[in-house]
Amino acid sequence: MKQQTFILWILLFVSSTICAQQLVRVGEGYSNTSVNTTVFRNNSLVTQGNTQYIAYYAPDGYLMLGKRTLGDTEWTLHRSQYKGNVEDAHNIISLMVDGKGYLHVAFDHHGHPLNYCRSIKPGSLELGDKESMTGTDEQDVTYPEFYRMPDGNLIFVYRSGASGRGNLIMNLYDVTTRRWERIQDVLIDGEGKRNAYWQLYVDTKGTIHLSWVWRETWMVETNHDLCYAYSPDKGKTWYKSTGDAYTLPIRESNAECAWHIPQNSELINQTSMCTDAEGHPYIVTYWRDATSEVPQYRVVWNDGTRWNMREVMHRKLAFSLKGGGTKMIPVSRPRIVVDGNKAYFIFRDAERGSKVSMAYTDDLKQDDWQVKDLTDFPVEAWEPSLDTELWKNRKQLHLFVQVTYQGDGEKTVDQAPTPVYVLELE
Repeated sequence: MKQQTFILWILLFVSSTICAQQLVRVGEGYSNTSVNTTVFRNNSLVTQGNTQYIAYYAPDGYLMLGKRTLGDTEWTLHRSQYKGNVEDAHNIISLMVDGKGYLHVAFDHHGHPLNYCRSIKPGSLELGDKESMTGTDEQDVTYPEFYRMPDGNLIFVYRSGASGRGNLIMNLYDVTTRRWERIQDVLIDGEGKRNAYWQLYVDTKGTIHLSWVWRETWMVETNHDLCYAYSPDKGKTWYKSTGDAYTLPIRESNAECAWHIPQNSELINQTSMCTDAEGHPYIVTYWRDATSEVPQYRVVWNDGTRWNMREVMHRKLAFSLKGGGTKMIPVSRPRIVVDGNKAYFIFRDAERGSKVSMAYTDDLKQDDWQVKDLTDFPVEAWEPSLDTELWKNRKQLHLFVQVTYQGDGEKTVDQAPTPVYVLELE
């Protein structure tokens, strides 16, 4: 009887936790590709103080910026002077706000020269002219990402080079001098043979956590192995989970392998990670075991002693990852946030009607996930991105939501513009 009561309490707690939600409409967005909703946008939403900012491409491809006071449902929107190649889903908008309140935006990259600008003053939605950062290795930029440090400074990372032969570069922005400096010219070296597809997270202490899979060619089936490194000093020195220092740059031969995954395992690249309060990393992704045709969502984490892995739920729909370019896959790449032992795992799966869905567990170390759909409509090619700063500071989960479409292999799908929302989970 006590056990039944406990299970009922857990179910009620989960229901009350993830049902307190509101879908706030922002505007209309381009929907013929998934350029507004790829998982690697980092960030689509960002909060500074009580102001939340958003960025997305309008139906005609122009970069839109918006802001609101948290709790309000009305947005102030501004159509910028910049336009992106929205037919390529790689060419995302990455948004961040520094400690002084300036917006930083990078956009429209897939092997292109750096497109970067800042707001003309703190809190403004008006962007200035395009700028260089360091002037070095800025002609071949892909996957730009901003991350805010606890002191208000910013980290900026991107790939220089192409799929299968690219390197990870890192810059640091000082809010006092308003200047960028190069921290790592080649943090992860593909040696001209491969490249790392990474996910990065800055914890509340300012430690940078980095994990990645290797890809040997531009073909997605050559993804393999999940690796890890961390830096406690703004990216200058790097360590393995054991505390052993890396000799830089990191290469395949000296990288710490958190979990061995062979090629041709339907291993996806560019997912997400986070840490718990103790700074232990949690990485989410999916891949297929050799004995199964069904890729499963996984969480790989380090408990301070060793690496562990568990499945999240148990999927039944088989699919295969082959070829290059942006793929139209029946599942999204996942996002995870952790609060104590609790974890929220956000995804989209054709098994559940391709809605925005969430798996929740009260104890990450146990295989006990409750799953709920957060929308009553399918979101097609949507992948989750969230307001990371709002989560870190207030443990409030806000998601960027838009119905988008994607043709397999960089193709567009002829669709009407669709509403952009912020899904609030309080």
